[in-house]
Amino acid sequence: MSEERVERRLTAILAADVVGYSRLMSADEEGTLAALKAIRRELVDPRIVEHRGRIVKTTGDGLLVEFASVVDTVRCAVDVQREMAARNADVPAERRIDFRIGVNLGDIIKDDGDIFGDGVNIAARLEALAEPGGVYVSAAAHDQVRDKLDLAFEDLGEQQVKNIARPVRVYAIRLGNEAATPVVSETGGTPLPLPDKPSIAVLLFQNMSGDPEQEYFTDGMVEDIITALSRIRWLFVIARNSSFIYKDKSVDVKRVGRELGVRYVLEGSVRKAGNRVRITGQLVDAISGAHLWADRYDRDLSDIFAVQDEITASVAGVIEPALAEAEQQRVLRKPPERLDAWEAYQRGLWHFYKYGPEENKTAQTFFRQAIALDPNFAPGHYGYSLALAWDFWLYSTRSLSDVSNTLLEEGRNAVSLDDKDAMAHAILALATMIVGESEAGIAEARTAHALNPNSAFVMGVLGNVLGFGGFRDEAIDQLRRAMRASPHDPLTWGWTFWIGSFQIYSRNFESALETMRQVIRLRPGHASAYYSAASCLAYLGRLDEAREAFGRARALFPEELRRRQQKPSWVRPEDFAIRIEGLRLAAGESM
Repeated sequence: MSEERVERRLTAILAADVVGYSRLMSADEEGTLAALKAIRRELVDPRIVEHRGRIVKTTGDGLLVEFASVVDTVRCAVDVQREMAARNADVPAERRIDFRIGVNLGDIIKDDGDIFGDGVNIAARLEALAEPGGVYVSAAAHDQVRDKLDLAFEDLGEQQVKNIARPVRVYAIRLGNEAATPVVSETGGTPLPLPDKPSIAVLLFQNMSGDPEQEYFTDGMVEDIITALSRIRWLFVIARNSSFIYKDKSVDVKRVGRELGVRYVLEGSVRKAGNRVRITGQLVDAISGAHLWADRYDRDLSDIFAVQDEITASVAGVIEPALAEAEQQRVLRKPPERLDAWEAYQRGLWHFYKYGPEENKTAQTFFRQAIALDPNFAPGHYGYSLALAWDFWLYSTRSLSDVSNTLLEEGRNAVSLDDKDAMAHAILALATMIVGESEAGIAEARTAHALNPNSAFVMGVLGNVLGFGGFRDEAIDQLRRAMRASPHDPLTWGWTFWIGSFQIYSRNFESALETMRQVIRLRPGHASAYYSAASCLAYLGRLDEAREAFGRARALFPEELRRRQQKPSWVRPEDFAIRIEGLRLAAGESM
């Protein structure tokens, strides 16, 4: 039998999409559609025809075009972006339609009028990397046009892009007279549109010491903070070269937000006196000017690099949950039917952190909505897996077999969609641990930690899976690091409970009793903490107190006693034996 041959060819590919399409549609669906149709009819389609391109397919906010010539492709892209800039000159920022464009030369497969392959995928990834109004080209395309077109190219180096095995070298085309970095105008230039995901600029912290030698310390610390925040996959972080142009300038945060196109700005100051340094930082909403977070760090400079690392980790760890909370509050103001995938995910997190059975069901609904809106959006999948895990742990009477397949499938889907997302690996670690695969869960959690060691959530998950895997000292250390990194985190009660559980498994009942009492203060409805406290009292020989505590727990949470007597798949037999014996001692004759 002969194999059916596929049609391959070398083709120049242009991928384009509209920046902030969901935001524009949310604000004015009819107006956005009408404006986009006019742009296609009057500008984009005629330029494609002029440069001998063929539109392969279109989506609501983007299009894929193939050309026989790379020169024609780049000319088309540049013409479109220059004419769009002129067209947008008098359009208010909130209504501007801007394109991102990526261009690649690559081998493709043609099938029934469509085209496929890495050649297409790389063009799409370049488009996603591109600045609003910009054109990014691959090295293969750049080599073909650099001596044929009078254009300025900026080498952005090798970039690791999703689902492409090897890094891709990327070049940005600098259009017109624009500089490689924004120019700070005294009046504030035309505002840049906000990206599709939360965005932040970290300004250089002000050196209050009057000591020029401290500049290297301040600059280095801010660079490290930018690098640490860049590991957060859901966050758009302005590169240092753009945010550092504000150095030694008195700037208004709202103006910075407009000029860099970001919603949030982190700023601060450094003051040195003797061998002590005081660092302050504050996170500001650049749209409203509201202060979202502020803190102060006083440190001894005996090891300046250790201090720099410590402050970087502390700031990055706290900023992530602060930004997440700000995003959730923003999304709550939008009608549910007008959410995009990111916003549906954030709405799901808001309900998830309410920690109740009905709130968890609502969270699952929003996570499923995020998946339906964008099946390739990893947070939708891992958010759903996380909510199912908590539902199984705390609220549901379903068996493990009812949820295990979905838990693992959604976690694995998230990792396959974005294997650089630390949250995806962390939640897959939880799912893997729940089904009883302790070693695999620890491996996933360590991968998550390597990807983002400053994430409090990741530290907490690593502590969880290590502790149930028998590595209790390291587990407790990681959980305490998580609480230091995010002191006001909604998961603090959970991290505290796990510490108490691992103290019980280590037979450190005095410390465990105090820890479980902390959990009860933090989370009065957490039934397991009451039974655990009663067990600690019994092990300490305080039987009258233990039986009183056990009776109170059973009166408040009768169903939890049945659950506590069943061995979970993630608890080792020797640890479960300690739990059961503690319950037996606390109950006396009543269990």
